[in-house]
Amino acid sequence: MVSYKELGLVNSREIFKKAITGQYAVPAFNFNDMEQLQAIVQACVEESSPVILQVSSGARKYANQTLLRYMAQGAVEYAKELGKNIPVVLHLDHGDTFELCKSCIEYGFSSVMIDGSHHPYNENVELTRKVVEYAHKYDVTVEGELGVLAGIEDEVVAEHHTYTQPEEVEDFVSKTGVDSLAISIGTSHGANKFKPDQCTRDANGVLVPPPLRFDILEEVERRIPGFPIVLHGASSVSPKYVEIINTNGGKLKDAIGIPEEQLRRAAKSAVCKINIDSDGRLAMTAAIRQTFNEHPEWFDPRQYLGPAREWLKELYKHKVVSVLGSAGKA
Repeated sequence: MVSYKELGLVNSREIFKKAITGQYAVPAFNFNDMEQLQAIVQACVEESSPVILQVSSGARKYANQTLLRYMAQGAVEYAKELGKNIPVVLHLDHGDTFELCKSCIEYGFSSVMIDGSHHPYNENVELTRKVVEYAHKYDVTVEGELGVLAGIEDEVVAEHHTYTQPEEVEDFVSKTGVDSLAISIGTSHGANKFKPDQCTRDANGVLVPPPLRFDILEEVERRIPGFPIVLHGASSVSPKYVEIINTNGGKLKDAIGIPEEQLRRAAKSAVCKINIDSDGRLAMTAAIRQTFNEHPEWFDPRQYLGPAREWLKELYKHKVVSVLGSAGKA
């Protein structure tokens, strides 16, 4: 058993309180490798933002659970080396079993998500409560979920979208004891968040996604005032990166995300954690594809992963400063 406190990490409790009061959202950036982690830490130190390092079950398998522990500890020390002791959370994204959450806690995670949204309501409550009871013994915070996001991300796959039912949130929070709640108001996983027939087109023929259901968010806020809310699947899928990928041999079709102005609005509400994964993947892939095309003679991974890291850092800085509002809040 390794306590996250020994690694210099924090749980999400205090940073969420500050985010709700300050009307901003803490970035939850998914990572799988060293370059992504370096970019996250550099960006958040430079902009003085708290950060949640987010790891999916698939990413944990890819990176190795032991290496992840030391990568997270290294991130804390790296931030200090760069001149800022920012709050760093290591969070399990979409944990689907008690055993997985327990293992992550024992390996030094400071926060876990138990996603029981694919179960019937009562089973979701029971599973979430079990994880909370174990996690709270070690002062680890827990995120639960009500509602289902469509799309594909790592091992999370859902064909259909189910909006959160506001009338369930009070009962769920009361019975489970969760520290934060992920809700479904129209965001979606992956780079293809919406089908074309779900969208409209602007004057230039560009697909415009349906707006987020802020009425649901507002009703949730009314029922559990001051409670930390989380948005998953909140990448904006920048047309710039999609174009670079496709210009350099990619075949992304109908890639569309959540407009940034809607995320800015959400960040000023009780939404205090916004998850961003696909945007980072797109930026990294765009940089690597462009570098390969411009320098076909290169074969040293540092020659293409270095630029990818820089593109990622600039993306993350943009999110922190211009979308989430967490710059200067560390």
